[in-house]
Amino acid sequence: MISVQDLWKSFGDNQVLTGINLDIAEGSTCVILGGSGSGKTVLMKHMIGLLKPDKGKVIVDGEDVVPMDERELERVRRKFGMVFQGAALFDSMTVYENVSFALREHTQLSEDEIRAKVREKLGIVGLQNLEERYPAELSGGMRKRVGLARAIVLDPKIVLYDEPTTGLDPITTDYVDDMILTAKRELQVTQVVISHDIASSFKVADKVAFLFKGKIVAEGPPQELRHNPHPQLQHFLQMWFGKS
Repeated sequence: MISVQDLWKSFGDNQVLTGINLDIAEGSTCVILGGSGSGKTVLMKHMIGLLKPDKGKVIVDGEDVVPMDERELERVRRKFGMVFQGAALFDSMTVYENVSFALREHTQLSEDEIRAKVREKLGIVGLQNLEERYPAELSGGMRKRVGLARAIVLDPKIVLYDEPTTGLDPITTDYVDDMILTAKRELQVTQVVISHDIASSFKVADKVAFLFKGKIVAEGPPQELRHNPHPQLQHFLQMWFGKS
């Protein structure tokens, strides 16, 4: 579904990406794991065409997004849903208004059709009967799930998660992990998760790609990656698992 090929990006003298190669299979969940400043968010922004690389290709569902103009990119971005780090809900809108927002902006559906679609997506994330609540009335985990319902309301092929467990307590983190697993099972979407949370990454990923200083230095299924000898990866993992 996504193929990143020899991707380079610098900002002035700061070389952020230095030859990224990554393939993400359709219907899989890939976690891009790395510390702060490793280039995770910059890589994600290239996937949806928010940044243009100095060199390389980003193939999304068979199309290279790098040479596309804004009109073409808008069409490709409709294939993506985005779950932001802090859920990024509109505080002054109810759950229903938040989730239905994209349907009003991008479709010609009737009010009955919009309501049916919102209820369907809220059902998938386990938030039935909360349509009239405001974000301030919800727990952190619930807000994340509303964010996912909003991201999937246009039936995207790909869902991106930007640090979905940052700042959450262990119980809420577990809810968010289950949300990501449920989305894969119920929707058969391709998922890309940007994270530095090792425990969460190993729970939700089909494949983990470890980013270090602008390169993917190791990748594979979680348990396989745990035993990869790359020194920077092992140092990163030891913070959670102890010495292998």
